[in-house]
Amino acid sequence: MPQNPSAEERMSQVVSLCKRRGFIFPSSEIYGGLKSTYDYGPLGVELKRNLCQEWWRSMVHARDDVVGMDAAILMHPEVWKSSGHLSGFCDPLVDCRTCKARFRADKAPQQPVGSPASWREGGKKSGASQRGVVGPQGILCPQCGSPDLSEERQFNLMLRTSLGSVDPLGALVAHVAANPGQAGPELRQALDALLRKEAVYLRPETAQAMFVQFANVQQSMAMKVPFGIAQIGKSFRNEITVEHFIFRSCEFEQMELEFFVEPGTQGEWLKYWCDQRLAWWRAYANVPENFRLRPHDAKELAHYADACFDIEYRYPWGYGELEGVASRTDYDLQQHARATGSKLSVFDPQRLNPETGKPGWRFTPYVIEPSAGATRGLLVYLLDAFCEEQVADGKGEASSRLVLKLHPRLAPIKAAVLPLVKKDGLPELAHKVMADFRRAGIRVQYDEQHAVGKRYRRHDEVGTPFCLTVDGQTRTDGTLTVRYRDSMRQERIAADQAVAVVARHLAAQPGTPAAG
Repeated sequence: MPQNPSAEERMSQVVSLCKRRGFIFPSSEIYGGLKSTYDYGPLGVELKRNLCQEWWRSMVHARDDVVGMDAAILMHPEVWKSSGHLSGFCDPLVDCRTCKARFRADKAPQQPVGSPASWREGGKKSGASQRGVVGPQGILCPQCGSPDLSEERQFNLMLRTSLGSVDPLGALVAHVAANPGQAGPELRQALDALLRKEAVYLRPETAQAMFVQFANVQQSMAMKVPFGIAQIGKSFRNEITVEHFIFRSCEFEQMELEFFVEPGTQGEWLKYWCDQRLAWWRAYANVPENFRLRPHDAKELAHYADACFDIEYRYPWGYGELEGVASRTDYDLQQHARATGSKLSVFDPQRLNPETGKPGWRFTPYVIEPSAGATRGLLVYLLDAFCEEQVADGKGEASSRLVLKLHPRLAPIKAAVLPLVKKDGLPELAHKVMADFRRAGIRVQYDEQHAVGKRYRRHDEVGTPFCLTVDGQTRTDGTLTVRYRDSMRQERIAADQAVAVVARHLAAQPGTPAAG
């Protein structure tokens, strides 16, 4: 029967499994690591690639009204000025004077101003007990509960670098030397202005490139509104706090769609995409009820949006965002059009102009944006798939097995081919089966190490849905054993039909019952 570890234990077990089995490693680990950066190992890169491919298949290949693009990470810095990121892409930063934690004020625990608060000196369990009252900010430190906090200040999330042969450090040194009395905010402002002359930025989102290239895509592909532009790619944010493994990190991968619609139809399209995206995430999950749709209230809405919903997942620490579906109005296209003088609009000769009543209407489309985190999606499906079960071993005794019940389409390895022993011609027969799968383009792995029972358990842990065992009977009648991961059921099938059997399960629509 299934065991139910606590939320903290479950998260710890998944993180441990990720490193032990080659999904995710801390980046630069032998040098002590770098905070909130991770490398995806042999199985992690396959899982992430499979997730992105499923998204691309659903959002682009299965539709006539969406095309894709792949934009550069570095863009002209004026793009970020026009979009509002340079001036407004900030989080409210607060420091705790007690435990020195740094956090976002809008995510901190809120308490009525003047209400009592208690904490430990230095934020340590061994510290002396302290008492006080909640200050005018109405928040407490999320780490130690202290109300002794710094003033709130804005922290820009853009990661800045320079492009070209000019070294901005020389200009900074020259300015300081020429202005020996300059200090504080005045000096900071002057140095910031110098840096901005040569600055470029790592993109904090993939969306802006799709707005900037709107006219090129629309005209080159003869797209008619409504239509969308999809993109998968890296984004970078200088986050105040990074947490929960790969849930929040400074470097992450996004799967975004900008869907351009007629003004006035954005409400129905917002509902359409909310329904589509929630159903998509649930289709690949074992526990679809862990996903929910939450509307933003007025205080949460971004300045460019007239409505927004979050698709949230029940993580071990509680519900958190997985994907946002926003109605961005025409803000972005209008901003870039004004800044550049470009025509980022469409003309429909068949439509009546709502202002004149005459045929021919030029308008700037509104945008519905489903924006999902690929790295968060990977974490979600690892958490969803992770299972610890008590099962009977070969002697009928209870034993524990760890299994990743990943949807077969997401599984890094689709099938493992196992010769029962490393002799009697069985490895050669197993390699013939391997060759059949490779010709069919299905990712398989050959495994002959340890007893076959241990190999089954090893592939259970990494989510391999099918194990194909070649044994002595294979030599006599051309059959092999297929073992199904989730049920552990086994059956004999013809070896030359193994590809067809696995392919049939992989072709099943997401949301259908698991194989075996």
